[in-house]
Parts: sequence; C-alpha cells; structure tokens
Amino acid sequence: QSQLVESGGGLVQPGGSLRLSCAASGFTKGNYVIGWFRQAPGKEREGVSFISSRGGTTNYADSMKGRFTISRDNAKNTVYLQMNSLKPEDTAVYYCAAAADLGRTYYYWSRWTEYNYWGQGTQVTVSS
Repeated sequence: QSQLVESGGGLVQPGGSLRLSCAASGFTKGNYVIGWFRQAPGKEREGVSFISSRGGTTNYADSMKGRFTISRDNAKNTVYLQMNSLKPEDTAVYYCAAAADLGRTYYYWSRWTEYNYWGQGTQVTVSS
C-alpha cells in the first residue's frame, strides 16, 4: 500500500536547523509530487513547501522562503525539508503529502485538498 512516513522532527533552539525526511513507498517512482504542510495548535493546516515529481519545480510559503529548502532523491524514494533559522512560530506538526503529478497541483500546491496521501506527521518544537 502507498505510504508516507515522516521523520527528523524534534526540539531545537531558535535559530537552529532541522532536516525532515519523508519516505515514500508504494508509489510509482518519479510520478508523484510532494507537499509539506504543518499544523500548529489552534491553527489551520498550512502549506510549507512543494516539489515536483523530478524536483525541477519547488515552491515555498512566503514565511519560509530563504529559510527552508525542499529536495528529493527519487532513487531513495525520499523527500527532504531542510529547515534553517527556525523560529518559535515554526513549532507545529509537519506532514508530508503526495499526489499524482497532474499539473494543476503546481498551482494549487498549498491547498491540502489537492493531496491524496498523508504521513502521520512529525513534531517540530522550536523553543529556548
């Protein structure tokens, strides 16, 4: 069965870095896009970043630009989210999600309803 598993979350001080991983299985290699989302207590799920099936297109929410970097290694079926200069407001559960590379998701990437498969999430806590 298709499955996504996030890892790499944890506790980090403000200004620190963390790298999240999203391991995919059961998908046709190279034919799915990945979005990273996060949800903090009391807040709605928001799009963090996006990467196309081959990694040629990436997108970021404005507040993450310059701090977060998404990448993927299709040989390892893994997508990464490198998070630098972390802030307390980055504290949230981070999820990766997958969708078929249909094209429309390139524009609507930050809408969680575009994705069909979700991981269980990994907690990121930024605190002194």
